[in-house]
Amino acid sequence: MRLTTACGIEGWGEVYAATVGPRAMDAVIADVFARHMQGENPENLELMFRRAYSAGFSQRPDPTVTGAFSGLEIACWDILGKARGRPVWALIGGRTNARLRAYSYLYPAPGSDIAGFWVDPDRNAEAALRLVAQGFTAVKFDPAGPYTIRGGHEPAASDIGRSVAFCRAIRAAVGDRADLLFGTHGQFTTAGAIRLGRAIAPFGPLWFEEPIPPDDPLGLAEVARATGLAIAVGERLAGRAEFATVLRTGGARILQPALGRMGGIWEARKLAALAEAFGAGIAPHHYAGPVAWVANLHLAAAIPNLLMVETVGLPGSFHLRLLRDGVTFEGGFVLPPEGPGLGIEIDTALARAHPCSGDRLHLDMQEAPCDYAAPNRFEGGAPPEP
Repeated sequence: MRLTTACGIEGWGEVYAATVGPRAMDAVIADVFARHMQGENPENLELMFRRAYSAGFSQRPDPTVTGAFSGLEIACWDILGKARGRPVWALIGGRTNARLRAYSYLYPAPGSDIAGFWVDPDRNAEAALRLVAQGFTAVKFDPAGPYTIRGGHEPAASDIGRSVAFCRAIRAAVGDRADLLFGTHGQFTTAGAIRLGRAIAPFGPLWFEEPIPPDDPLGLAEVARATGLAIAVGERLAGRAEFATVLRTGGARILQPALGRMGGIWEARKLAALAEAFGAGIAPHHYAGPVAWVANLHLAAAIPNLLMVETVGLPGSFHLRLLRDGVTFEGGFVLPPEGPGLGIEIDTALARAHPCSGDRLHLDMQEAPCDYAAPNRFEGGAPPEP
């Protein structure tokens, strides 16, 4: 999205994900802007956040309204930085980190069989080696079976076996040159997550990501205690209050705010300060477009408790082409943008040439239950690039 001030300064923002379709979300964004932001000084971010957070007698995080505000808030920071001639990281504490350690999911090689990749440990090990050769020191993968609408389920024995095979193959390939980041998407019961976590623990993953649904912080703490693994969580949380509950219960010490959902850059900066008091690290989550990713980079540059940043767009990718290749990689590290505001220039012609034409929601969950009779063949990851 793009906001323009009365004096003509443009700011870019992005919403991470919503619970309504694209056309309905357009209307939500317009409504949030008209009710809480239109005509306001873009400096008054706290005031605008409190308006949106309290709307409709709520005063609790709503992922759709908070997501809409998040994208608009990021655009305000872009405007403020441009007005002052400084990058956003300089306005939220200054640069603490000159290079940002990055990680990526494992993806198939161009032109290869995509469906088969997601269930093949050896091909994932080859993909991990490709990233390590580029300088990455952490890789993420998610072989643990389907995400269903039925809440947490017990993992199938075949899903546990495949998860162990993935960890074994990737660890053997990369040795101690890269950390293993074991991704799930909240698909297990507490007991099932404990079984899976204990099975993969011998391979030393740096984290076990969102093993149970996000509405059970007490269960998350039980998983952490029973497995001894570092739990990472945050992609589906909105607002620092939800993260605070996870910190208080001991459910996680690695937090993954998605800036296009949780309330924007300022709310994420508050979260980083809160997490610092608990000894928790921040690993900003990214599974959206390039504007939300760059917002992550500005947060990451400014905070002392950064662990690493997620990246989907690698050099030469569609995401980076949208930014006119304006973000610099140094091996497996990203450099914080130096230009004013977010420090990016959007290739609007390229964006218009690839309009969103679908109506699906983010990471739709399957209605069918987990299959315990035959191996689950879940196709994760991202679609092929344009």
